[in-house]
Amino acid sequence: MPIDMPLTRRSLITAAAALGAGLLATRLVSSAWAQAYPARPVHLIVPYAAGGGTDFFARLVAASMSTTLGQQIVVENRPGAGTQIGAEAAAKAEPNGYTFLLGDTSTYASNRSLYQKLPYDPQKDFAPISLTGRFAIVLLVNIDKLNVSSVQALIDAAKKAPGSIDYASAGVGSPFHLAAELFAQSSGIKLNHVPYKGAGPALQDLAGGQIGMMFVDFATARSQLNLKSIKAIGVCSPGEFYGLPGVPAVAATVPGFEAWAWQGFSAPVKVSPDIIAKLREAYLKAINDPAIRQKLIDAGIDPLQSTPQEMAAYVASETAKWEKVIKTAGIKLD
Repeated sequence: MPIDMPLTRRSLITAAAALGAGLLATRLVSSAWAQAYPARPVHLIVPYAAGGGTDFFARLVAASMSTTLGQQIVVENRPGAGTQIGAEAAAKAEPNGYTFLLGDTSTYASNRSLYQKLPYDPQKDFAPISLTGRFAIVLLVNIDKLNVSSVQALIDAAKKAPGSIDYASAGVGSPFHLAAELFAQSSGIKLNHVPYKGAGPALQDLAGGQIGMMFVDFATARSQLNLKSIKAIGVCSPGEFYGLPGVPAVAATVPGFEAWAWQGFSAPVKVSPDIIAKLREAYLKAINDPAIRQKLIDAGIDPLQSTPQEMAAYVASETAKWEKVIKTAGIKLD
């Protein structure tokens, strides 16, 4: 039978000294580990196929970060299921700093409301590193199919014949679908959604006159703006967008309207704060390189940087915003 021993001043001091030594040793090991990091290539998971805007951003920035860190950052494309495949792989990776994620609006904000069950928790499974960029969203119309030349004219036409105007999207639950739903809810109109498997096929039908309107990112929309039948009648940024001078913000007609397709870096939640800081510092050096910034801007990407705390706050804000839109529209995915 164990015997209870009274605690003496000497035993307390001895125990405290041992604990302090243990904590100091842990901190020294952690510090040494962080200083040695990275000792081998680091994998950046992109939850989209190669060749798109997200992949372009990842490869451009990763090349600069590799130089700063002294180890290659390998871009690993894991597309599918609304970014769930890539996000799950990142969330379940070893939290040692050798895997991180370039997630987006869907990954961090809207999937939580769209899907009844996710294989990851957007707010509990990731440690934010920094917001990285946002893609301006543009409202395009085919004026031969839909004879409107302004946001107000579109709203007026929709109110005269509720549900008669079709709009395309890159897929159910995509940022462009949600932007259109937010627009309809904010302006008090009813539109008919026609989902496509990607922005490319949707734009083809818009150009061909099979569909009248769609919201899409500027980088993708640019190829269509030289067509006489295609007109940009609004941008989803709060004010005028540099890439489309003279095109008014939708918010000029629908006060408070704003929608972006945005992205950010994160790591598995238990990654050391020292490693998070190293990855963020390498990213900041890349994104503040004038040549890299200009390439991103030319591609229609607005470069961003933030603290991990600012990214966490933005994710929470966007999650609440799109949850309301999704629930109001009754959008559900399996």
